[in-house]
Amino acid sequence: MSTHSTQPFSSYNPVSGATLWTGLPADAAHVDMAMQAAQQAFQVWRHTPFAERVQIAERFAELVTEQQDSLARLIAAETGKALWDARSEVAATAGKVALSIQAYEQRTGTQQQSTASHTRSLRHAPHGVVVVIGPFNFPAHLPNGHIVPALLAGNAVVFKPSEQAPAVAERLAQLWRAAGLPDKVLQVLNGAGATGQALVAHPLSVAVLFTGGEPAGLAIHRALAGRPQVLLALEMGGNNPIIAWEVDDVAAAASQIVFSAFVSAGQRCTCARRLIIPEGVAGDDLLAAVIAQTKSLSIGDPLAEPSPFMGSLIHAKAATDFKAARTAIIQQGAGVLYDDFAAENGAFVSPSMVDVTGIAVPDEELFGPFLQVTRVADFEQALQAANQTRFGLAAALLSSRAELFEPFQQTVRAGILNVNQPTAGASGAAPFGGIGLSGNHRPAGFYAADYCAYPVASLSADLHSMTLPGAKTA
Repeated sequence: MSTHSTQPFSSYNPVSGATLWTGLPADAAHVDMAMQAAQQAFQVWRHTPFAERVQIAERFAELVTEQQDSLARLIAAETGKALWDARSEVAATAGKVALSIQAYEQRTGTQQQSTASHTRSLRHAPHGVVVVIGPFNFPAHLPNGHIVPALLAGNAVVFKPSEQAPAVAERLAQLWRAAGLPDKVLQVLNGAGATGQALVAHPLSVAVLFTGGEPAGLAIHRALAGRPQVLLALEMGGNNPIIAWEVDDVAAAASQIVFSAFVSAGQRCTCARRLIIPEGVAGDDLLAAVIAQTKSLSIGDPLAEPSPFMGSLIHAKAATDFKAARTAIIQQGAGVLYDDFAAENGAFVSPSMVDVTGIAVPDEELFGPFLQVTRVADFEQALQAANQTRFGLAAALLSSRAELFEPFQQTVRAGILNVNQPTAGASGAAPFGGIGLSGNHRPAGFYAADYCAYPVASLSADLHSMTLPGAKTA
């Protein structure tokens, strides 16, 4: 039975409503054709010398840099993030190439050692057809963090972007083609959940690399049950804590907190969702500084010049869902510390803070500019509060007391532990991932090379007779 869809879908500017992209979603038949084509392309691409693959990737980075302004404007228009934020994403997209080349050579290169009896060697081989499923919040940088190392390793890639950001994905594919990437080595299949499900289920999928929300990540994990031959790398966000304890510079700590919680309108998986501070005057002073700095944040048209600190959420429905979840927490008894709810309109929402001390609130990643404050009596309670989550992506400690750094790093469970740095920010030269519901121990970033190729260990020598233990002599 044919499953071809005739219903197009579109992406829109969340502020103006202008249509940015329209097309048909890929159904099961389209998925099968793309996967078959990718498998054929892989057989050639895997044998392309590494130096040639590097040359194409480096040309892609050059093209991204050459077109940085138009690409940043497209990201801002399609996602609602401020233009300064989109420009930062473009820079990270181009920078990923050099880092991925370095990571490939360091983590998945070749080794050889000779002994008296044999030569021991290690090389790495590509998996085959890799499925990349990307998010809307960093529609270029985050999927690119899978695509670049996968292509460098010799894989073919079928990329399903978020249905909220197909225009950015198509632009990335155009840049790869312009860089000289052979036909069908990278294909973009647009669509929603059904398209992703068909890709995950396809028998030619040998790896699924996913960045997105917990529900979709868990659905992919369940769909691959009983298929251990399919490598799965999940990054599913976090309910990230930031502890501020005994800080000498209250204003500096407040700036780190505000950035961590509200950058990208709270739509980063590393954004701080929970602020843990002391009871008493010290906590009161810090909270006042955080509120004062939050009041100063500019919110507006993502494409405006000068650029506002914050743009909108991805679309108006996301804003409606976010506000409903926020309201539910307030109705549970959370005390509102700061809001500007009256200014909210369409996809624009206000940064807000509530006190949830002593209240059992859902352990969820609320994807928006919303900070939940917990007051505790001592630092040990602060560490305990930080760990009260099923997630484990990022956490930060802000403190002027160096003796607190080690207990924080030894106690708090997360893949990214920052000290006197925001939660929202990670180095591309380091692994990026978490534990618990944040991921499945397959960190991206510099370690993406690890899951884009598999190790092949070999022993070799001249053919010689072996003495067989226990064999009878003639």
